[in-house]
Amino acid sequence: MTDNTRSHGASDRPEFLPAGHEAPQEPSHDSWGARWAPPPGVPRQPYFTETAFTEAAPEPRGPNLALFTALAVVIALVAGGVASWGTFLLTRPTSGIDPGYTLSGPSSLPTARPPGSVAGVAAKVLPSVVSLEVKGNSEAGTGSGFVIKGGYVVTNNHVVAVSGQVGNIRVRYNDGTSAAARVVGRDPNSDIAVVKPDGTVRAPELALGNSDGAVVGDPVIAVGSPLGLTGTVTTGIISSLNRPVEAGGSTGSDYALINAIQTDAAINPGNSGGPLVNTAGEVIGVNSAIATVGGGSLLGQQAGSIGLGFAIPVNQVRRIAQELITTGAARTSRIGITIDQNYQGEGVRIATETEGGAVPVTPGGPAAKAGLRAGDVILEVDGRPVSDSRELVVTIRSKAPGDQVRLRFRHDGEVRTATVTVGAAPAPSAAPS
Repeated sequence: MTDNTRSHGASDRPEFLPAGHEAPQEPSHDSWGARWAPPPGVPRQPYFTETAFTEAAPEPRGPNLALFTALAVVIALVAGGVASWGTFLLTRPTSGIDPGYTLSGPSSLPTARPPGSVAGVAAKVLPSVVSLEVKGNSEAGTGSGFVIKGGYVVTNNHVVAVSGQVGNIRVRYNDGTSAAARVVGRDPNSDIAVVKPDGTVRAPELALGNSDGAVVGDPVIAVGSPLGLTGTVTTGIISSLNRPVEAGGSTGSDYALINAIQTDAAINPGNSGGPLVNTAGEVIGVNSAIATVGGGSLLGQQAGSIGLGFAIPVNQVRRIAQELITTGAARTSRIGITIDQNYQGEGVRIATETEGGAVPVTPGGPAAKAGLRAGDVILEVDGRPVSDSRELVVTIRSKAPGDQVRLRFRHDGEVRTATVTVGAAPAPSAAPS
């Protein structure tokens, strides 16, 4: 900080000198000669003589050309910039429009994607996925489906059920073309149906995978026509397996229980019947149901996805579709027992008495042959615990007639095991609706 309080007669030299030097005392007029002497060997001169003044003056120097040159350059640059900015301000369009403005064109990037990417799988699967427009006497709706071997289209039973006996179905392909179609067969118990488009089907068939090899965390892709938006692709993972889920209609013949694959891939009304595929582009399930905040679980309800979608495993779909195509009807797997719906304990108890004409254990049926009796409590199927009747039903229905399952059950307080060969309920009429 500068100190401005000194007197006018104070010296202008710095207050601090380099170390090793003592600050000289300023001479007074009456003691000049006694206290200030010239350096040795220099003749003493009077303090204020013309000669001394002349000798003490510095020698004149020439002008600093480098400094002048730099200053000239700086001034020229500043002046040029100011002039350019002024010109821009004077000539720019007041509306902000610049007729000479252009943007660079798009880069020529390749559009091909790796086959295992979502885009790669979608490109492979989309040509095989169709949209179904269904009209009945008083109802109409849309859904999805996919082409399999022979030009058949797999979809959900609840998608085509509204067509009834006199309704009509139209299949719309991914390329925009369409064709009328008829029901080959439908199975309310599994919520699977097969339709056959008229004429030649040019869409490629979609490969069916192995749902038994799916594990929680596998990436999956759902394809379909949610809310009529054809060719929609969403992606997610398998969130869980073996979920007992209600699908199809809520009551009566349209009611179905499925042993579902749960996924967080977005599924919405209209996705029903479309494929759930793996990263190889193989179908591992048929999208059939969603959970909603309001408690509903049917795709027919107008509710959006909350990340809880359910698909019928393709290994069950494969068997049902083949039976529908070859016979027009599908068999429902069963072991020949009636379940006690009022039981609240561990496992699932077989009824203790005849209910509505149904005996607890069908004489000569699969369970009876394996040694199960009325009142027995089934605890496990193939080592997996069953906690309620729905779990037992969907587990048995996911098996094919002739498959064997190992049951662990309690009989009169004693835990036993038995191997049961899965049977089938009497087949319904083969005539499609």
